[in-house]
Amino acid sequence: MTRSARPDAGSPSGEGSPRSSRTRRRSSGTGGTAPRTAGSATGSEPTGTRSRNPRRTPQNDRPARAGAPAADAGPARDGRTADAAAGDRSARSARGDRSTRAGQAPRTDVTSRDANGRPVDGTGTPARTGRPARNDRSARAGKAPRSGEAPRNGRRPAAQPAADFAMPESTTPALPPVASFADLDMPGALLDALARQGVTEPFPIQAATLPNSLHGRDVLGRGRTGSGKTLAFGLAVLARTSGKRAKAGRPLALVLVPTRELAQQVTDSLTPYAASVGLRVATVVGGLSIGRQAQTLARGAEVLVATPGRLADLIQRGDCALGDVAITVLDEADQMADMGFLPQVTRLLEQVAPGGQRMLFSATLDRNVDRLVRRFLTDPVTHSVDGSVGAVSTMEHHLLHVGELDKKDAVTRIAAREGRVIMFVDTKRGADRLVKKLLAQGVRAAALHGGKSQPQRNRTLELFRTDQVTALIATNVAARGIHIDGLDLVVNIDPPVDHKDYLHRGGRTARAGESGTVVTLVLPEQRREMSRMMTTAKITPNVVKVASPQDEELTRITGAREPSGVPVTIAPSPAASGGNGGSGTRRRGGSQATRESSGTRRGAGTRTRRTAGTGGRTPRTRP
Repeated sequence: MTRSARPDAGSPSGEGSPRSSRTRRRSSGTGGTAPRTAGSATGSEPTGTRSRNPRRTPQNDRPARAGAPAADAGPARDGRTADAAAGDRSARSARGDRSTRAGQAPRTDVTSRDANGRPVDGTGTPARTGRPARNDRSARAGKAPRSGEAPRNGRRPAAQPAADFAMPESTTPALPPVASFADLDMPGALLDALARQGVTEPFPIQAATLPNSLHGRDVLGRGRTGSGKTLAFGLAVLARTSGKRAKAGRPLALVLVPTRELAQQVTDSLTPYAASVGLRVATVVGGLSIGRQAQTLARGAEVLVATPGRLADLIQRGDCALGDVAITVLDEADQMADMGFLPQVTRLLEQVAPGGQRMLFSATLDRNVDRLVRRFLTDPVTHSVDGSVGAVSTMEHHLLHVGELDKKDAVTRIAAREGRVIMFVDTKRGADRLVKKLLAQGVRAAALHGGKSQPQRNRTLELFRTDQVTALIATNVAARGIHIDGLDLVVNIDPPVDHKDYLHRGGRTARAGESGTVVTLVLPEQRREMSRMMTTAKITPNVVKVASPQDEELTRITGAREPSGVPVTIAPSPAASGGNGGSGTRRRGGSQATRESSGTRRGAGTRTRRTAGTGGRTPRTRP
């Protein structure tokens, strides 16, 4: 609160204000400042002036508080009479004492002040005020810490996990689960395709949700990775869309996923079943030619698998419209929320046909997706195979306590094991550095991260599936949507950030009833945080202290062994160099990026280059 200058009693024009008094004090004979005159016993300035530094006065030039008798310190500082000063104090008391207004206890009566200007009571001891002393911690013990303030012990409290998702209660009874696919109301062609693929019995999430989703009910399903969620919604989408034909750029069913890898997995899983009932599946994701994806949509596709960002771009270009979409699926909705896609997802859902069927499936659910469920799902059938946290019975968890000096050698020995392994690191650069080191040690390794183009990612995964690469060094881009048959080991070189990332990383193994092992290398300073994470995930891991990279326990758990030491290189096979990311088009020759950067076309006898200054093109004969 800014205090306004009060005019001097004898100067109606306000010449006694602090600013005017400072102006009068300046003179050339004294260096620009008039000498101070003794105006009172307390050393205050002349009448009508105020000290520019409040600390020059013993009482800090503050007015006496309400209820405190004036100290015997000489005449009033502003030249007023004692009665006038008392009147001002009474007025201030009527307005309310500052300490009382702030909710503090009123000051005790002050009878006098000591030589330093501090109030004392009648016994000569310092009088207590309503404000606790600066160093009185006991008075502040019950005070809540301010936002962003670190505790006094130097440690910040651990971040609390997101609140668990409360599954909504359905008002309409759900249909009972089925024991086999033959009990479901699906086209015969789909049942035959399931038999050809060796899928004979439904997984629990499929048996519980398919009877309801085939009847058009909204579904909210939660199940761990590898529990069969893709077919749980995919079979319902294909069965209910069977026999229909989509117009150009107007799909009939939409599956939204957060990442390119998950989009590719969903497309690969649904394509054989879609072909059996004559449906076309298109995939639109970032990192691939948007023009080719627009051409695929123009030819027509009944089922569209898309990431939100690329789909929004195609809609903005006018290449796609969602007005005919009657079935919408959100796969891994919580990750879309974590990645900041909720606004885009909301806008996309607002464009689909009203009254359509909506299904939401995810391995973990938290309160980030509450908005989507409340707004877009109507009386959904809910089913949860596992809670949002928890261990898989066929999966082993090990925390290996290693030292900083032994960690690098331990990683190399694990990567050199017999069999494939996915190893997770935090950064793209860290993945590339590790791959370079492993290749020099004779380990067939490759990196998978967001810095790779989509064709490069597809080639790397194909090499890993065909055992041409045995150690896949990945960031969290591979934590969801990667399905590798027979993968039995996942290693967290860098521990994940939270329990959800841990569960999704580990979900790359022990899929579809198989067994697997998840190993996390833990440095001494990471032990406490990993213990908290395991508690949050409701996992009881096996904790082992690794004395050296040659430790027998390390070898028993991971199959670690000494690498050959002979440098190797990874040469992609011609069969693995295709990989169009599900865009629905065939790719000829080399990769799209190579062809576009070189400006060549297959079979062309000449290529052109733009000439500076002419704006045209001149042919250049190919050597």
